[in-house]
Amino acid sequence: MSEPRKPKKFINLPQYPGGKKAFVDFIVANLRYPEAAQQARIEGAVIVEYEIDSDGQAHPLRILKSIGYGCDEEAMRVVSLLRFSKPKNRGLRVSTTTKTAIHFRLAPQTVIEYSIKPPEKSQPAPQEKKPEVFGYTIEF
Repeated sequence: MSEPRKPKKFINLPQYPGGKKAFVDFIVANLRYPEAAQQARIEGAVIVEYEIDSDGQAHPLRILKSIGYGCDEEAMRVVSLLRFSKPKNRGLRVSTTTKTAIHFRLAPQTVIEYSIKPPEKSQPAPQEKKPEVFGYTIEF
């Protein structure tokens, strides 16, 4: 019989419970688009670097790429809400540093344009000209 394989990783790192999809869903659910960024039509990504400690909390937070208009503060607020699972490493306290890109995208706007044209004056339809037929009679 084959023996169960040993894990290849010696030290387990903190993981977000539920995996990557749950991580993205949490960010989308808690992200609030700043009013100043909406008015200025600002879009982009804020990259936040943070350390996950042995308790699964993210701190200290540092902005690596900024877009301003309150988006940086909102990205830091959402990342500070994250709670990661505590890894079991035989009594070792492990902390890891990671980066996350928080994307700010505006919903597409529906643009309605109105244009008013003056009514076209209806001109009487030109009467069809009857073809002119000429006949020649030659007598000798």
